[in-house]
Amino acid sequence: MPPAGAGAARRPDVADDPFPLPDFAFPDPESLVLPDPRVPEGVRRCANEACPDRTRLPPKDVGHCLSCGTPFSFRPSLAPGDVVEQRYEVCGPIAHGGLGWVYLARDSRLNDRYCVLKGLIDASHAALTAFEVWALTQMDHPNIVGIYNFVKHPDERTGKVREYIVMEYVPGLPLNVVATAAQQGNSRFDEPLLTEHVITCGLQVLAALGHLHERDMLYCDLKPDNVMIRPADRSDPDTRIKLIDLGGARQAGDTSRPIVITRRYQVSAEEISARGMTVASEIHTVGETLNQLYRATSDHTGQEVPAERHGREQQRIAVGIESFKLVCARARHPEPERRFAGAAEMARQLRGVRREIASLRDGVPRPEPSALFADNAVLLDAGLGAVPPLTRWTRRAADVPLGALPLDIGTPTPIAVATGLPMPRPRPDDPAADVPAPPATEDAPRLLAQLKATGLDTAEVAFARVRAGLAAGEPDAAAAGLARARELQGDRDWRLRWHEGLVELAAADTAAARSHFEEVRRALPGEIAPELALACCAELLGTPEPAEPYYLAVWRRDRSVVSAVFGLARVHLARGDRAGAVALLDETPDVSRHHDAARIAAVRVLSGTLPGDDHPTGPDLDDAAARLGALYLDGGEPAGESRTRLETVVHEARFGLLPAPEAAGRAGDDLRALLERAYRALARQTADRGHRSDLVDLANEHRPFTFR
Repeated sequence: MPPAGAGAARRPDVADDPFPLPDFAFPDPESLVLPDPRVPEGVRRCANEACPDRTRLPPKDVGHCLSCGTPFSFRPSLAPGDVVEQRYEVCGPIAHGGLGWVYLARDSRLNDRYCVLKGLIDASHAALTAFEVWALTQMDHPNIVGIYNFVKHPDERTGKVREYIVMEYVPGLPLNVVATAAQQGNSRFDEPLLTEHVITCGLQVLAALGHLHERDMLYCDLKPDNVMIRPADRSDPDTRIKLIDLGGARQAGDTSRPIVITRRYQVSAEEISARGMTVASEIHTVGETLNQLYRATSDHTGQEVPAERHGREQQRIAVGIESFKLVCARARHPEPERRFAGAAEMARQLRGVRREIASLRDGVPRPEPSALFADNAVLLDAGLGAVPPLTRWTRRAADVPLGALPLDIGTPTPIAVATGLPMPRPRPDDPAADVPAPPATEDAPRLLAQLKATGLDTAEVAFARVRAGLAAGEPDAAAAGLARARELQGDRDWRLRWHEGLVELAAADTAAARSHFEEVRRALPGEIAPELALACCAELLGTPEPAEPYYLAVWRRDRSVVSAVFGLARVHLARGDRAGAVALLDETPDVSRHHDAARIAAVRVLSGTLPGDDHPTGPDLDDAAARLGALYLDGGEPAGESRTRLETVVHEARFGLLPAPEAAGRAGDDLRALLERAYRALARQTADRGHRSDLVDLANEHRPFTFR
């Protein structure tokens, strides 16, 4: 009978992968045949599972265990030229694994196509059960070695009949060989082995494991030695990963068969004793495999890369590498419940990390919609990207000239960040999944009332109450929602940590909020939202330098998250880098909803006074004026309130660059005339009589000198 969950599997299309594995040349298959096939003494074990000391074997190929007397033979049972079942002509042994010798053979019925025969190391091993025969032949997946047949052949030396699995021949290299070569400076490819290559291998491995898991099967013995990288050929134009050596595969929950594992990659003996082999233990082996492969990349070793370039590259991709290590750490967490729930969940985070590293490496955006966080239209900016309000003139400090007013770089408040960060998507199985919506501040009290009126008491309602309470300025409602969510969800849900961070931010306890967001990032290393939150927290804590790499990682990967580039611009402005801030703002795509805000911000940066009394230069103001002329303002009208205010800012900055009034000459008179007209235009924009009077006074103050 097939295992539960068997059915057609969706195959990943490697050709659609934007990060294909590099191709490489591979030698003639028969050159792999071992001239002197021997099992190393260090891996020899007695076949008797009950043997008191399975390592007590004499140093010879055939004999009896010195501990229990069980006979053994480590010699290959097939020789070159042998024909198995009048079909498979043996070329010779090419490798040995935990359960048997591996032979290269030709299939005479299929035009001498190469195949692989895998037999038992010792005839005393138990034969494959009927279920295993059925299960292994069902593993039709592009990332799992194909199993074609099961055959028997007599051993001429012993007279016993041995069983062999007939498998697909995979022309390629096991990943442990690739890793060893890369560590020595020869990746076997035309390019260095990169972290993106390791992740692509991991994603194909996870696709294969997911296929097994859907059929209630476990692979159990994942390690680099059991993963082949096969070069492209005429039958498949893509370099591909293949899981080989399915001898340790078993049905989930099976406790009857001996477990075949490699201790270095497996969970603790205590976990296996308590839980057996599980999907969680499988995920652990993926994490350890990726960790070991990463240690062979040029990103880690610096091999095949000039030392100077390696240092710059590592600094550039540091956040992405940190994200990759967090994926591995979660997969290998000592508590099984804290690991990824399955192959698909881990793959989702790995895909995000791969996009992040690649975009940090080459600067090319690689956006992908998140399955866990909703898109957010909120721009985390406190006014840099907006036309200055009239209060800039009506509430200014009287002792500071308008041309020297410090530029407000627009750092958002903690509550603005708390209500403006992306919102976790509702879980579709929650009865209230369609009820909550991201509340605008003016709608938040109404949403709170609506949530109460539904009568629903679910986690999604509780989380929505948190967000609506924060937006409505009702911290008690937010706290109550958080407490209820904790009761319903338990204490380990990442969404609970996220909302705890929002509540702490709203209360201006940014350090506590950062701690919660760090937990979310450890759980979801491939997501953008936690990195954006951590960048905002660093900035709010007065440490913009740690914020920069997170903002940059978000922006390089996804140019739709304009909050990140505004954060980057603020970091550059805080250290007086006017040109750098403008260059970043200019990267905002023309199709972005925040395109105009970024262009307005550039004008203000070019005409503003930065920290350290850093005034704009004449060329800065020329650039600002040119940009201002191209801005779409006031509904497209050539003159209007917004354009007048920005023009006034630019005129004031120019006026601030003039020498003493008596030496300004005609240029000063012209600027005074422009400012006089501008202030009178601003006076017409306010209905407040006192403010209008102040602005008229400013106009009179700047009227050009005259002797008439």
